[in-house]
Amino acid sequence: MNLLKLYGRVLALLGPEAGLGWFLAVANLALSAAMFAEPVLFGRIIDALAGSQKADATPLTFERLLPLLGAWAGFGLFTILCGVFIALHADRLSHRRRQAVLTDYFEHVLQLPLAYHGGSHSGRLMKVMLTGTDSLWGLWLSFFRENLAALVSLIILLPLSLYLNWRLALLLIVLCTLFVVLTTFVLRKTGEMQASVEKYYSDLAERASDALGNVALVQSFARIEAEVMGLRMVVERLLGAQMPVLSWWAVMTVLTRASTTITLLAIFVLGTWLFFQGLTTIGEIVMFMSFATMLVGRLEQVAGFINSVFMVAPRLQEFFDVLDTVPAVRDAPHAIDPGRLTGRVNFEDVSFSYDGKRAAIADLSFTAQPGEVIALVGPTGAGKTTALALLHRVFDPQSGRITIDDIDLRDMKLAALRRNIGVVFQEVLLFNRSVRENLTAGKPDATDEEMIDALKRAQAYDFVERNPDKLNAIVGERGRFLSGGERQRLSIARALLKNPPILILDEATSALDAATEIKVQAALDEVMKDRTTFVIAHRLATIRNATRILVFKDGRVIETGSFDQLVAQGGAFAELARSQFLVAPEKKAESEDAAE
Repeated sequence: MNLLKLYGRVLALLGPEAGLGWFLAVANLALSAAMFAEPVLFGRIIDALAGSQKADATPLTFERLLPLLGAWAGFGLFTILCGVFIALHADRLSHRRRQAVLTDYFEHVLQLPLAYHGGSHSGRLMKVMLTGTDSLWGLWLSFFRENLAALVSLIILLPLSLYLNWRLALLLIVLCTLFVVLTTFVLRKTGEMQASVEKYYSDLAERASDALGNVALVQSFARIEAEVMGLRMVVERLLGAQMPVLSWWAVMTVLTRASTTITLLAIFVLGTWLFFQGLTTIGEIVMFMSFATMLVGRLEQVAGFINSVFMVAPRLQEFFDVLDTVPAVRDAPHAIDPGRLTGRVNFEDVSFSYDGKRAAIADLSFTAQPGEVIALVGPTGAGKTTALALLHRVFDPQSGRITIDDIDLRDMKLAALRRNIGVVFQEVLLFNRSVRENLTAGKPDATDEEMIDALKRAQAYDFVERNPDKLNAIVGERGRFLSGGERQRLSIARALLKNPPILILDEATSALDAATEIKVQAALDEVMKDRTTFVIAHRLATIRNATRILVFKDGRVIETGSFDQLVAQGGAFAELARSQFLVAPEKKAESEDAAE
C-alpha cells in the first residue's frame, strides 16, 4: 500500500463524520486564501508608501491607505477566527473517531475465529490496536489543523506567484522541486527499513506481554534477569533498525532548511537586480520575501506530514491487515435466529482437516437426542475436541454438515447458536472482574438469587460467601485469586446459570479434589437432565452413566455404546478401562472368553 492510498484510507475511516471533515476542508481552503491575501496587501501598502516619496507623486494620505489597512485587518481577523474553529473541531473530530475506530477494531477482533487467535499473539493484537488508533488520531488531527492548509497553500501560492512576477516565482518553483526530489530519495532509501522497525515493535509487545502474563513462571524459575536481557536485546535490534531511518530524515531536514535559506537570499538578490532594471517594485520584493517565508513554513509542515505518514505507515498497514481479515466462520446473509432449540444434534458425514493433509475428523456421523449424554473418549489428538469445536462453530466442516433440530449450523446466526450452547472448558477462562460479572457472562440479566443458586449447585457458594465482597469479589487475572478447583467450580456455575439446551463439558471436573468432584458430579448429573450434553473425558469413572460413549481414534469413531456394552466388547475402550482399574482382572478374562 503506497502512502497516498494509505492516507486516503485513513481519511475514509472518518465514516459518519465525513461531512464535518469536508466542512473543515472548505474552512482550510478559505484560511489558506485569507493568509495569502495578507502579504499581497502588505506589498501593495509598501508600494503606495514608496511611490508617495517620488517628486511628482500625488501626496499620500492615511485615508487613501485606510481601505488597504482595513482589508488587511479583516483578513487577519478572519484567519484567527477560522483557525480557532478548525483547531477546536479538528480536535473533537479526531478524538471521537479514534474511540469509535478503536471500538470497531476491538469488536472485529473478538469476532475473528479461535484459529486466528491461535496464530496471533494477544500482545501483538493489543499493540496493533493502540498504536494504530493513536496513529489515526495523529494523522486526522494534523491533517485538519495544519497539513491540509499547507497543501492548499502550496497549490494556491505557486500559480499566484507566477501571475504576480514570473521571474521571482521561478525561484519558489525550484525550491518546491528540490523538496520533492529530496523527499522521494529519502522515502526510497528508508521504506523497507521502517517496516522492519515496526516488526521489532511487535516483537517487543509480544515478549513483554508473554513475560507479564507468565510472571509466576518467571519468578519461580528465577528468570527475571533472563527476560529483561531478552527484552533489552529486542530493544537494541529495534534501535539499530530505527537509527538509520532517523539519520536520513535528519539529513533531509537540514538540506530542506539550507535550500530555503538560499532561496530567500536569492529572491532578495534577484529582486534587487530586477528593481534596478525596472522589472519589479519594492512592494513585490517584500511580497515575495513574505511568500518565500510562508512557503518555507508550509514546506516544513509538508515535510513533517510526509515524515509522520511514513513513520506510522507500517503500523497502519498492520492495523488494516487485521481489520481486513475476514472471519472464516461468519453469519450467512440468510442466517436466522431460531430461538431456544430442543437440542437434537446430528453429525452427517462430517470431515475436517487443519492443514489439508491429515484429517482431524473423518466421516463422523451420529445423532444425539434431547436429554442424552454423549461421552467422547480417546487418546490426545484423536479428534474429540475438534468434533465439539465444530458443534459450536469454531470451525466449519469441509464436508458433511451438522444440524441442530434439523437446522444446518451455517443457516443459524452465530450469536443465536452460541446462546443455545454452554461450554465448561478444561482450561478455566475467567475475566479479571468480579464473581458477578463472570457469572453474568452466561446470563446478563441474572438476579442475585439465580447466581447464588447456580453457585450452590456447583459447590462454589462456600468460597464466595467467605469473601467479604461476596459476589463483588474480584477473581484476578485468569482467576488467579482462586484455587484451581474454585476456578473450575465458578466456570461450572456460569454454565449452569446460562441454562442452555446443549452443554459441552471438556474435562469439567479435572481440577477438583475427590470429595468436591463427587458433589459437583452429582450437581452436573442433575443439570444434564432434559438437555443434550457432550462430555470429553479422560477419567472414565466420570462417564459411567453416559447414554452413549463414542471412542475416537485418528479422527474416526471406532467404537460406540454404553459403558457396560463397550467393556463387554473387550476392545479399545475395555483396554482403557482396565488401565484405569475400572475393570477387574476377572472381567478381562470373561471378556476374552466371550470373544473366543
